[in-house]
Amino acid sequence: MSAEHEPDAGGGEVPFERELERLEAIVERLEGDDLGLEEGVDLYKEGVELLARLNGVLARAETRVEELTRTLEGELAALEAGDGADADAD
Repeated sequence: MSAEHEPDAGGGEVPFERELERLEAIVERLEGDDLGLEEGVDLYKEGVELLARLNGVLARAETRVEELTRTLEGELAALEAGDGADADAD
C-alpha cells in the first residue's frame, strides 16, 4: 500500500478521484438540512481526514512534477551546450 491512497474494502487502493468524490459528497451532506449532530460530527471528521490525505497526495505530485521539470531543464541545457560546442567546431 502506498502512502498516497487508503485501502478500500477489497484490500486495493482507493484512487485520488474516488476520495475526492467522497469528500464532495460529505460537503453536500454537511450543507444539507437533514443531518443530526452526531452524524454531522462524524462526517466532518471523515472530511478533514480525507482533505489532509488528498492535500498530501497533491503535494507529492507537485514535488514529482518539479523534479521532472528540473531534470528536463538540465537535460535541455546539456543538449544546448553540446550543440553550441559542435557548432564552434565546424
